[in-house]
Amino acid sequence: MSALGRYEALVLASTSAARQSLLRSLGLAFACEAPGVDESAATGLAPAQLAAVLAERKARAVAQRRPRALVIGSDQVVAAGGAALGKPADALAARAQLAALSGTRHALHTAVCVMGPGFFALEVDTVTVTAFPLSAAELDAYVATGEWQGCAGGYRIEGRGQALFSHVDGDRTSVQGLPMLRVVRLLREAGVSLL
Repeated sequence: MSALGRYEALVLASTSAARQSLLRSLGLAFACEAPGVDESAATGLAPAQLAAVLAERKARAVAQRRPRALVIGSDQVVAAGGAALGKPADALAARAQLAALSGTRHALHTAVCVMGPGFFALEVDTVTVTAFPLSAAELDAYVATGEWQGCAGGYRIEGRGQALFSHVDGDRTSVQGLPMLRVVRLLREAGVSLL
């Protein structure tokens, strides 16, 4: 019997390099597929709920194409002052987001949805991150790296963005986009052999 048990494949509903790297660390073979869902269609939700809705949409979109696979969908929403921060449209928007986060604590809600034949789970992991007070020069230097592109909150903590933060309270892999402690537990619950 394969490590995947009754599933024909393990599929990550994402093209994120960070999520792929985290899942690859388990040593399982998996495929990646872009979910192709409209993330802007879910509005008016609390940040944690928004992350959950989007993670489930991503997993369901891929599961419809791969009905015998076990699919992992994930989404992350950065929340500051109770409001969700989206992916900045340009460098000016990224700098504004980072300036708003400077010297403050904010939450990252990372949802993971694991689904396949006979299995469904949806969970949200919340991590609190504290940013250093950042000078104008530090903000400009970080924005110039381009790491902000495609990242909610305007930063990528697995790269140079880690220099922006003094504390991470919670699962660091969750901040990177895939809460691996939860993923491992859910894969085990789905019958996947990890060792």
